[in-house]
Amino acid sequence: MTTTSQTDYAIATAQIVDACMRLKLAYRIAPAGIKPITRMGAMIWGEVVPSRHYGSVDIFLEALETSDTQEKILVIDNQARQDEACIGDLIVLEAKNAGIKSIIVRGLHRDTSDLIDIGLPIFSYGAYPSGPARLDAREPDALASAKFEGFIVTADDTAFVDDDGVVFVNSMDVEQILEVAKSIRVKERNQSNVAAHGVTLREQFQFTEYLKKRKDSQDYTFRAHLNSLAKSIEE
Repeated sequence: MTTTSQTDYAIATAQIVDACMRLKLAYRIAPAGIKPITRMGAMIWGEVVPSRHYGSVDIFLEALETSDTQEKILVIDNQARQDEACIGDLIVLEAKNAGIKSIIVRGLHRDTSDLIDIGLPIFSYGAYPSGPARLDAREPDALASAKFEGFIVTADDTAFVDDDGVVFVNSMDVEQILEVAKSIRVKERNQSNVAAHGVTLREQFQFTEYLKKRKDSQDYTFRAHLNSLAKSIEE
């Protein structure tokens, strides 16, 4: 696992995605709408502990019992159901005591006030007062992966979470992604500081020169122009 501090340079999921694009590495983003129950402020990350929910919380207890949970993120697949909450205060407290640093729910939570008091970062698609009234048959790979729309995550993945949402990458790629994300963040911060002192982004990006070059060559892109100046605003 990387030794980079979880708050180095205030890296955010935006820079993680930009770094993946620059490195041409695969990444997966949880569908829009997932949010932390309280403001995060800073991004955190950890390796994934996957679990699928079938109506009973014993699946979560088993995940905590049979996995290395220290400093990891519990990822729960509840099929994006909108008719039940799948976690509440007791499971969140159990996860926190097991060393889990955050929980991501493809579904809903309940006991919001208690969860805020517990203080473990929780990401879900909202709150709902009722737990499940069902008990479905469990799949053989219930603790091997968690599904999202269009992709799955496994214990081989790392999750990055902040106020913008959730990004998953292969854990083998984390070190180089963080290094590039740091460089992007430093560059953006420097540009922001210069702009705060009155030098516009158009001036920093030599935008007039870009428009001239684009007029001469329709193949000349803004990203190519930024790269030639070692600037950053998009990937």
